Amino acid sequence: MAGGLAGEPLSGDKSGDKPEEACGVFGVWGATEPVARSVYFGLYALQHRGQESAGITTFDGDGRSHTHKAMGLVSQVFSEEILQGLPGTAGVGHTRYSTTGGSHQGNAQPFVVPTRLGDLALAHNGNLVNALELRAELTAAGVALATSTDSEAIAWAIAEAVNQGQGWREAIQMGVRRCQGAFSLAIATPVGLAAVRDGYGVRPLVLGQMADGTWVVASETCGLDIVGAEHQREVEPGELVWLDGQGVQSGRWQAASPKLCVFEMIYFARPDSVMHESSLYSYRLRLGQALGREAPVAADVVIGVPDSGTPAAIGYAQATGVAFAEGLIKNRYVGRTFIQPTQAMREAGIRMKLNTLRDVLVGKRVVVVDDSIVRGTTSRKLVKTLREAGATEVHMRISSPPVTHPCFYGIDTDSQDRLIAATHSVAEIADQLAVDSLAYLSEEAMLAATQQPTSGFCTACFSGKYPIAVPDKLQRTKLMLESERQ
Repeated sequence: MAGGLAGEPLSGDKSGDKPEEACGVFGVWGATEPVARSVYFGLYALQHRGQESAGITTFDGDGRSHTHKAMGLVSQVFSEEILQGLPGTAGVGHTRYSTTGGSHQGNAQPFVVPTRLGDLALAHNGNLVNALELRAELTAAGVALATSTDSEAIAWAIAEAVNQGQGWREAIQMGVRRCQGAFSLAIATPVGLAAVRDGYGVRPLVLGQMADGTWVVASETCGLDIVGAEHQREVEPGELVWLDGQGVQSGRWQAASPKLCVFEMIYFARPDSVMHESSLYSYRLRLGQALGREAPVAADVVIGVPDSGTPAAIGYAQATGVAFAEGLIKNRYVGRTFIQPTQAMREAGIRMKLNTLRDVLVGKRVVVVDDSIVRGTTSRKLVKTLREAGATEVHMRISSPPVTHPCFYGIDTDSQDRLIAATHSVAEIADQLAVDSLAYLSEEAMLAATQQPTSGFCTACFSGKYPIAVPDKLQRTKLMLESERQ
């Protein structure tokens, strides 16, 4: 997780046109060899979930914790020498994207706090909606919070229960019962590892096992695949899975009311990850097919915005019979950079992430398929680039509904007044983007494509229906337009 105090200024580059995920978590228990390397590769597979910082905490045979975390990509933060300095056969790791907590090393995870039973290391994906209240309670109890994140508050809430005499499992349950919001947690201790999911299951968390019996917890199944672990099952909403020398113990700490973030399926998670027993590539293909049925247009070629828009573009082409082609090439070696181009470079049209294939586009009526539009800034530049490459018409198709509401559960979205679809009609957005036509997928088709009960998903960013109550003070930081609609 990366969240913090409501209203705290965002840091880092937030100027893109995509919602950003909060974090990826990974944990290993019961290994027969040092786990740091396995955690490293697990985080490597989850790099897409957060590119600001990365960290690993391991526990050695004497129950001592060893931590390394820093700003940057996983491959930048860790070296062979650093991994060798993280001994132990149990551990957790984290990749971070800051939502409201500042983007600096002090907020990097895992968070390690001391207790009477030894250290606790916590990695968190999600966002609490009662962070201010929880932090105030802990501060009043004498806890000296060192960061601006809600993740640290979760760790201290658990530590407080341990220090009051509870065992690890009981303390974890007591701690998370004080939390409201979205949270998927991997928690390492000297004697066991816990995987915990909030009762709504807003953020994903899965359990896997290696051939030698080692247990693995990850945000997505792609994290299991990279270390050779077999996907066993999801950690259920409201479940606490405890892994120790006795094996696997499971209990429900909160009643389940599943509301998986549908944006995880549309965009955030890797296409090779599995949710609801289907790869997300297949789901995104179905989104594109539904979009093609709902919004066909006369065109010569269909292209996707790589990488997340590509499966939907292929599905759209299949449904409409218009040929699919690659018209945009992504530089996949460009991660989050702290080196910004000069103004002269920007004016010269520097394109770090996407470039066009002119011979595919010149003289063509082009349908460009993307998964979402948030602010419209990047989409506007993209349309301009396609026209400069020779496209005679540009028709934009979006494989999700218009984003009209901000997220409070672990996605970095602007206040409502900065979401283009919250303040403009589809026709007005089309004018702003300078496209020949624009169409979004309907919410009904988006949910039908999941092939699951539609009640099991959070669609708040499209519908404004928040499954977890959001305090008024927090709402006011983002829901700028709601008072005008009363």
